[in-house]
Amino acid sequence: MTDTAVAPAGASGQAGTGRRRGRAPLTLARWALGVVGAVSGGLLLVRLTGLDAGTPLAVPVVLVPYAAALSVLGLGVMLAVPALRSRWAVIAAALLVAAQVAVLTPRFLPDGRQVPPGAVELRVATINANVGGADPQELVRLVREERIDVLAVQQLPTAGIAALTEAGLDRLLPHHELRPEYDSSIYSRLPLSLSGPLNADTAWPQTTAAVTVGGRTVRLIAVHTYYPVGDPQRWTRDMAALADVARSAGPDMVFLGDFNATLDHAPMRDLLTAGLVDTHAELGRGWARTWPVGKTLVPPLVQLDHVLHGSGLVGVSVGERTVPGTDHRAVVAVLAVPPA
Repeated sequence: MTDTAVAPAGASGQAGTGRRRGRAPLTLARWALGVVGAVSGGLLLVRLTGLDAGTPLAVPVVLVPYAAALSVLGLGVMLAVPALRSRWAVIAAALLVAAQVAVLTPRFLPDGRQVPPGAVELRVATINANVGGADPQELVRLVREERIDVLAVQQLPTAGIAALTEAGLDRLLPHHELRPEYDSSIYSRLPLSLSGPLNADTAWPQTTAAVTVGGRTVRLIAVHTYYPVGDPQRWTRDMAALADVARSAGPDMVFLGDFNATLDHAPMRDLLTAGLVDTHAELGRGWARTWPVGKTLVPPLVQLDHVLHGSGLVGVSVGERTVPGTDHRAVVAVLAVPPA
């Protein structure tokens, strides 16, 4: 008689359950990779086609750099785990990563412009004061330590102006064009000319002035646009109005403030093609983050605050500084103004 091994009751069912449990993580990973690819590809499509202009897509398109980072991670996981690897999935992921890299790389490469001999430095800064919530003493300290020549402040009401005066800002920057009703103001160490509201069709009037540096007149525009979360069409019109100004303002201009826009927004790219240079991207620091900070537990995610300048000036340095009391980081830039 031949002995026959008999499997215990339920053994085959347990083995099947084990196999299903073993496949579950792979299935979940495939789903996760598929979601990453779909979201990243969708955001890239919006970025390439400019579908964010005037639409709610202006909100998620700020995540393009983060989506690119996830795409790189996803491709790495597929290459490292054979069970997740398929020829077509790897090809699709590699093409997506290549396209994202092509779009994002220029902002990380300094453009190499040299400071002309005899150029004079113009030190500028911008900060959204969060309806006067920015600590006045700390803001004055920033101006003093960074030796700021021109400061643009957004969301600075009358009470905030009084607090900055009491903190001693007027002693450092005695010249100003203060427009609390316009939501943007300019303080300056240098005498101002041509100051007043900007003639542009924006939701909130912008403030403009000019300073003379090295014998050249540099036009300043303190910017605070509408925000795409509230009304993307109004925000897009604001950016278009600023682009119209940039086209006629000449090469010696500085737009600085809270644009409520990143380099991945089509209206921002339109503004740059109107004759402006983003100082962060110019110096290879195109993924700076200025918002949100302060009370939130989330670290800064996106750059809404910028210093843009015309082709007549050259960026020397740029950085972000934290001032307590506001949800925006200040941007400090040093620009070189060639001699007249």
